[in-house]
Amino acid sequence: MAMAIDQESSSNDLTVVLSSKERNFLICRNGEQVTFSSITGKIVGLYFSGSWCGPCRQFTPKLVEAYESLYPKGDFEVVFISSDKDDESFNEYFGKMLWLAVPFSDAEARKNLKQLFKVRAIPHLVILDGTGKVLSNEGVKLIKHFGPEAYPFTSERINYLRLEEERAKENQSLRSLLVYGSRDFLISNEENKISVSELEGKTVCLYFGTSTHRGCKNFTLKLAEVYEKLNGKNFEIVLISLDEKYEDFKESFEAMPWLALPFKDKNCERLIQYFEHKLLPQLVVLSPDGKTLQQNAVKFVEEYGDEAFPFTQEKLATLANLKKKKLEGQTLESILVTADQDFVISNGGLKVPVHKLVGNNIVLYFAASWSLPCREFLPKLVTAYHKIKKKDGTFEVIFISSDQDEPSFNNIFSSMPWLALPFDDERRSFLSRRFNIVGIPVAIAISPNGSTVNTQVRQLLETHGAGAYPFTEEHIKKLQQQVDKNTTGWPKKDRNEIHNEHELALIHQQVYLCSGCKEMGYGWAFFCKRCDYGLHPKCAPKQEEMN
Repeated sequence: MAMAIDQESSSNDLTVVLSSKERNFLICRNGEQVTFSSITGKIVGLYFSGSWCGPCRQFTPKLVEAYESLYPKGDFEVVFISSDKDDESFNEYFGKMLWLAVPFSDAEARKNLKQLFKVRAIPHLVILDGTGKVLSNEGVKLIKHFGPEAYPFTSERINYLRLEEERAKENQSLRSLLVYGSRDFLISNEENKISVSELEGKTVCLYFGTSTHRGCKNFTLKLAEVYEKLNGKNFEIVLISLDEKYEDFKESFEAMPWLALPFKDKNCERLIQYFEHKLLPQLVVLSPDGKTLQQNAVKFVEEYGDEAFPFTQEKLATLANLKKKKLEGQTLESILVTADQDFVISNGGLKVPVHKLVGNNIVLYFAASWSLPCREFLPKLVTAYHKIKKKDGTFEVIFISSDQDEPSFNNIFSSMPWLALPFDDERRSFLSRRFNIVGIPVAIAISPNGSTVNTQVRQLLETHGAGAYPFTEEHIKKLQQQVDKNTTGWPKKDRNEIHNEHELALIHQQVYLCSGCKEMGYGWAFFCKRCDYGLHPKCAPKQEEMN
């Protein structure tokens, strides 16, 4: 049976940790049983993973590559603890691995190990030293970042590697970033080899993207416009593709006018870790001397276009000041009227001139039919819209769609009682850049004089419903004071019958998912930080029951 591990002690018996009453062995992918003596004294990685998990499927090949490099040392092993749902899925997934596993049939042992090592999400890789002491609970990050170089995974080794990285960044150059091994060239979409030295002295952007990502597709179009306008200005872009299939890479790269690292080049993974890649798309800007100017300039390209060049802090500060002046003078017509378009539409196809909406309280609603959060929030917004409209007939909502095709736009817009920008309207991308829209849904309140009142309208409606109107700072402050007053009599802690492992503390959360009704929550919550378990106050037991 699995026993508790004292992570501070010098020795723990993996034979006991990994075994059970009925089993004293591990298995190979061919089904052969292996005794625990095969891992005694070795550095062992406990790999919690499942075939149904996308991030797991992406990480497993990286772990296989590291394992192949480290296995010849003779003192490194990995043990797979599956989160698969059935035998067939386990066998198929395990068949791609080179290491050992806890048998899928021993469900109790697998469950105990997940609890023992507090596995909250997968993939998860726990690294144990030769005595069974935990070296790191962040094996996934270490393998992703350093690969087999992380061996033997001690804190001394990791600190050394990080220090080496810092030194490398101090001496960073275009060649140190783009040349890898014997390869000193990039490729064009015509498969020509371009020497890295030809980019010396230029402002170079490293574009991390993938052809299957919706945000990358849209950004590529914008980036291509900027690239064309900056032609001849000592400017170049290099694609760092994250595509998994060569066909996807080839098809998307053929439409790009810039250069790229070869498909699946070893340097792609190194640069991903080097620049701490987290979001797609990412655009790293390098100065003519090869130093990093911007870690991610996507928002600058989207907002300022080619005017952001050469992406220096001075240039961006100038553009920010100009933007601030424009915002101070913002009116409804300044953000909704262009030389070509001066109207919005109803879901019946009626054109409504923007000037007729001047002087009204307006909410700009950024959403799309493909987004589950948008579909879940829509009924709440419709309900609030009707309630607010009864009190203030001048109130209006304008839908700004992120849908990819007109039928999808028409389908979701038909369920909305308000106005919208037409599907193919260029103002959609302008407004997304203007208000820095990253995720959806987003609802932004515009005052009768055209100024921005509040950018958190969605959260306010989720919390207060129609009572949040007119979304002004003064009104929201009064609502919050009333909510705080109402919580005065609440107990500071509670133990919910469903989540009875720990007490739930009454705390103020910026945003959380209610574990009771499965809806988003903002503000006060009964919350367990250890388990990331939270309840809306309305979903917690009644006050008299808690008392």
